[in-house]
Amino acid sequence: MRLRHKFLAGLLLSTCLQTGFAMAQQTDAGKDEPVLLDTIVLTANRGERPVSAIPGAVQVIDDLAIQGQLQRSNSATDLLARVVPGFSFSNQTLSGASETFRGRGLLIQVDGVPRNTPLRDVARTLSLIDLNSVERIEVVGGASSIYGAGGTGGVVNFITRKGAEDGAGPRVTVDMRARAFTEDVGGSIAPGLSVTVDQKTGAFDYAFTLSHDRSRETYDGGGRLLPSDPMLGQGGGDFTNSTNATLRLGYDLDAARRLELSFDAVRMDQKPRYFTDYTISPVSPDTDLPYAGKSIAEDSKYLTLRYTDSDFALGKLSVSLSRNDVYKRFAFNIFDPYVNTLVYYSGNPASPTADFNQSELDSTRDLLSVTIDSPLTLFGREAGLSWGIEFGNDRTSQQGINGAAIATPLKNRSESAFAQLTLPVTDKLVLSGGLRYDRFNLTVGDFTRPAAYYSGLVLTPVAVTGGDFSFDEITGNIGFTYDIMANTQVFGGWSQGYSLTDIGSFTRRAGLNSRAEACQAYGTSNPYVAYLYGCTTPGTFALSYADIAPKPQVVDTYEIGLRHDAGNWNGQVSAFYSTSDEGVNFDPVTNRVSQQREEIWGIEAQGLWMVGAATTLDGAIGWREGRYDTDGDGNVDAWIGNNRIGAPLRLTAGISHGFANGWNARGEVVYLGGRDKAVGQVELDSVALVNVSASRQIGPGQFSVAVENLFDTDYMNPTATATRNAETSGWGRTVTVGYRVSF
Repeated sequence: MRLRHKFLAGLLLSTCLQTGFAMAQQTDAGKDEPVLLDTIVLTANRGERPVSAIPGAVQVIDDLAIQGQLQRSNSATDLLARVVPGFSFSNQTLSGASETFRGRGLLIQVDGVPRNTPLRDVARTLSLIDLNSVERIEVVGGASSIYGAGGTGGVVNFITRKGAEDGAGPRVTVDMRARAFTEDVGGSIAPGLSVTVDQKTGAFDYAFTLSHDRSRETYDGGGRLLPSDPMLGQGGGDFTNSTNATLRLGYDLDAARRLELSFDAVRMDQKPRYFTDYTISPVSPDTDLPYAGKSIAEDSKYLTLRYTDSDFALGKLSVSLSRNDVYKRFAFNIFDPYVNTLVYYSGNPASPTADFNQSELDSTRDLLSVTIDSPLTLFGREAGLSWGIEFGNDRTSQQGINGAAIATPLKNRSESAFAQLTLPVTDKLVLSGGLRYDRFNLTVGDFTRPAAYYSGLVLTPVAVTGGDFSFDEITGNIGFTYDIMANTQVFGGWSQGYSLTDIGSFTRRAGLNSRAEACQAYGTSNPYVAYLYGCTTPGTFALSYADIAPKPQVVDTYEIGLRHDAGNWNGQVSAFYSTSDEGVNFDPVTNRVSQQREEIWGIEAQGLWMVGAATTLDGAIGWREGRYDTDGDGNVDAWIGNNRIGAPLRLTAGISHGFANGWNARGEVVYLGGRDKAVGQVELDSVALVNVSASRQIGPGQFSVAVENLFDTDYMNPTATATRNAETSGWGRTVTVGYRVSF
């Protein structure tokens, strides 16, 4: 195994040193690709740095690329899946389940403030970000702890709009679109409307965006109606109303000092019509079984106050105080002998699902962050040091709709300090390195796990005792960039990131996470448990997590790559290898969470060639694979599940052309490679999809039309299928017509 990894690393390194393949800045409205070079980014170092000083893969998705996505849909998930090779294919639902970055977690930020819920990792954040309010997106690949927990695979930062140019009146932008599935236009037509008003007048500026998106029926390429909850409790993509209101206020105290206040409210409501039948392939709506639970819902609010001073005595100062107030309600689901084998028990074995088998999450997060970007002179060279401190306070609870806790209540207080140095050693060589220290004070509360029904077995309630824990973590990074010629740069390095252990997920399954837990909780008091696990002592019907000693999952990433920019073509390619001794995996076959040593490796590349003044060719490739240790002997001996690595290979090839009559057109082919490696999991098939779009200035605004899955291909969505190990179809052909105007 080690020899094979060394050979693979050598092969990827050789590829990096021979290939320059990436996307570049748009030159006309027909192109909607990321900017890679010659731009300033904030996310990688918590201070302004050129891409040429970042020792890792970086993308900046600009406003034109965002507008190109809005011609298709208001989906940040779909945008990242289209243009970021390390991001997985979208599962085409509200949820982010199984959507990974380099096979790991993605830290999601808005204006530098994290939106993840680290104490209970529930995946429904990215799909609810309103692209109409976003000016640009910065994506940094690889493990990163510089912003704290969550960035084990990478970081994405959505930077929202500010006021328009000074002296002008209010600028109003209206974006209207409607999307429909060609299988049933009348039943599926889904409107979207967004209005943005922004202005800068003197020292004051503001930007306000109000957006509403609606979805109705959804269909696959075979003409079949798709289910409302294909991934069991996660929610789907139909019969949804989503509203976002974003306000950003700014006031320039003087030429150097600025005060900003931003507020974002997100409301979503999905009303499924039917439960899902998981006994057939692909999973489908059970039209004989109307949905009986409350709607799937979101009611979250985000508030940030920020002060900046570019003339601070120690450099550039940024102080932010933020509060995230998150409420999520998930789908009601019922017992299924193949997929949903564990439900809360009603007391009736003929209908075992309790009426409170639907959960709600409440999470609040307060964060004070102070960052200083200090200019330094080291060894006669102008360097930069970004450093600062953070104080956080998180509170998270999950309960059934009857109000009873179904997972332990969690509280965490954290103190952190960080520093990141950028040092130009020569005119060609730049070194970068940093450290972050975190101190956690975690309280795991007591609760009683309700009675459960597990594959025909009745499990009585279990009393769970928590505890108080204090622990710390130090993570670091070091890397380099080197200009091997005027337009070509090699980069590489090592970086660490971490995620907090999802204790809520463990405690929700209290008594079922391991043989030891089952024997302690039930033992010989439950003959079936005793037979299944070989228990020899009576159960206590109680568990103590006082010794759970949760420590962050730390990921080490090693990366090397090449960037090139030479006029009519430019590119970026990188190879990575990441490892963790405590990788977190959910097995949809056994419905259990476990932690083991794991290794993931891959290669990413993207490129653009300007064939002429009006025509551009572009392409991207993302490939990744991974293995983990199943028996704790330190050797990785099995392939990581499909819910971490769905389609391991993704290829995209596109062409954009601007016609003399004013039309701009684009066509692209997306190839998703299949996978048949994870033991006991559904084999994922390969598929090729074709998308086309066109736009033209008509009157005062821009008219657009986009067709996705042009040939109405009937295929399996690899990401959605992997979540519950149940074959789930991808979307059939959709047509979106839109009009955008500013005045």
